[in-house]
Amino acid sequence: MKLATLKDGTRDGKLVVVSKDLTRYCAADNIAPTLQAALDNWDEIAPKLEALYTDVEHQAVPTERFHEREAHSPLPRAYQWADGSAYINHVELVRKARGAEVPESFYHDPLMYQGGSDNFLAPRDDIPLKDTKWGCDMEGEIAVVTDDVPMGVTSEQAADHIKLVMLVNDVSLRGLIPGELAKGFGFFQSKPASAFSPVAVTPDELGDAWKGSVIHLPLMVDYNGKAFGRANAGVDATFSLADLVAHAAKTRDLGAGTIIGSGTVSNQGPEGDPGKPVAEGGLGYSCIAEIRMIETIADGEAKTRFMAPGDTVRVEMKDAEGHSIFGAIEQKVVEA
Repeated sequence: MKLATLKDGTRDGKLVVVSKDLTRYCAADNIAPTLQAALDNWDEIAPKLEALYTDVEHQAVPTERFHEREAHSPLPRAYQWADGSAYINHVELVRKARGAEVPESFYHDPLMYQGGSDNFLAPRDDIPLKDTKWGCDMEGEIAVVTDDVPMGVTSEQAADHIKLVMLVNDVSLRGLIPGELAKGFGFFQSKPASAFSPVAVTPDELGDAWKGSVIHLPLMVDYNGKAFGRANAGVDATFSLADLVAHAAKTRDLGAGTIIGSGTVSNQGPEGDPGKPVAEGGLGYSCIAEIRMIETIADGEAKTRFMAPGDTVRVEMKDAEGHSIFGAIEQKVVEA
């Protein structure tokens, strides 16, 4: 099924069930007022939402037109948002540009940071930026939402706790990252509010594209109206999303509504090389930092600038028939 949260003037919005083609919705607040409330009691609530989804598809209940611009992120705020590093190619590129090796442990022990989750941007909200020197970047990623996950689960067990899948633009301020990491405590100011796709879907909606807790479809990232990234999320994934959930739960329980991100979706080139931009026949990149790293490796300096007010980014994923699965994240950078 497909779920969304509509803006209604409250912090947590109103839960709705959305048709498969993303054109219609039916309010579900008589079943659960918010998506978090549904996740808190998922085993009881999910079958009722599924039944409503079937009714929406069969046009057995009244529906209204679904407009993605009226949607908030499926969870406008969450108890926990942690982002991982499923795609080591991204990590390799970033480190290679600054002459650093990737520690061997990164290939079997994922990177992960805990992001701010008290206030997410809506999928059509502007990205506020106070200073272009901060190096504003987009990061196209996949994210999953869990129910209650007990401490110490295996990856196989963690897969059963993934209840929803969505897309995310994990906004990063690259210019602030080095100084923060040098302190030894990780990201904070360099990771402002992220935005998630208008719709979250249950894994079964992805059909055969959902294998091994990874989506085997291209992630479409457009920058200023042009194709920027078409990396396949099912290729070059060192870790699955279930692996990342299990990693997060190694020493703690995860509460229902926890969001775990994949990290920037990133593919190698056909010869194991960094790959080429979409305009040159490659799969491109899901963030600006990667192309800057490739420019630095090739020419000794980066030429592509980070985002500035007026720049736009769009993140979307389509199924094999070309239909949008999650709706699109469409954002514009503005002066804060």
